[in-house]
Amino acid sequence: MNERDSAPGGLALVEALVNTLDVETGADTLDTAEGRAAFALAEPDVPAAHVLREALREVCLAHAGHRDEGEGDFALDRLLAGAPLRVTVDVAGAAALRPVEEPPGLTARVAAAIAAASADGTWARLKVCEAADCRWAYYDRSPAGRRRWCSMSVCGARAKMRTYRARRG
Repeated sequence: MNERDSAPGGLALVEALVNTLDVETGADTLDTAEGRAAFALAEPDVPAAHVLREALREVCLAHAGHRDEGEGDFALDRLLAGAPLRVTVDVAGAAALRPVEEPPGLTARVAAAIAAASADGTWARLKVCEAADCRWAYYDRSPAGRRRWCSMSVCGARAKMRTYRARRG
């Protein structure tokens, strides 16, 4: 299995949104027409998508244990308050949360994905790489759920090499 396999279900949307910014290079795919099209965004929607992306990154950092408890509320909580959801029931009787607005905007789609992932226990496994020059979102498939880097062969190896060099002198 590839270390960077996509997150399951609706979390793939959240993961993809967080990963629209390459922290190391500064490249932002939301600044391109193709990047906006991937999320059904118009150019005027991009600033709000940037805010949503960084709010998601903040929560994913917390999932990975990189946030102090006393840092206050998450910006994501305030953003999702503006994306009301409703319960729908399909013909088989299965209930799901769906955005109230039609067609749903990006924040509403993210809210529905988070609600579904919270219900099935996968939300807390969407994390952000510990490496400050990376911050790539990844889905932690490790048995213990304690993965720290998006890729052990890249970010993990760099961190371990820095630690090794610091100890040697």
